[in-house]
Amino acid sequence: MARDYHEPPEELDEKVRDQIRAINSLKEEIEAVDWYMQRVAVASNQELKDIMWHNAKEEMEHAMMALEWLRRNMDGWDEQMRTYLFTEKPILEVEEDAESGEGSNSGSGSLEIGEL
Repeated sequence: MARDYHEPPEELDEKVRDQIRAINSLKEEIEAVDWYMQRVAVASNQELKDIMWHNAKEEMEHAMMALEWLRRNMDGWDEQMRTYLFTEKPILEVEEDAESGEGSNSGSGSLEIGEL
């Protein structure tokens, strides 16, 4: 669909078009999580809440699959994920460390030259 593109689709190669498809799928899955979470918050029937929470987790799974595909197939995602995901420090502190060079590849398990 043309509305998925900010540039003429015919000018974009197939790799970029697949990346756009993945990004749009990720946005849709996250939006679905949002919808389910709002419904869970206001539903009065516990069984219905449980079903919708189950559905929200399914949408989270789908979002993570799309995110992992992007990590593997689009430059930049892997580096950013390695910087920010699964860290314990406050997020803005992680950013400060990354910008100063202190936090590069933190949590990746790899040794930096300075660590040898």
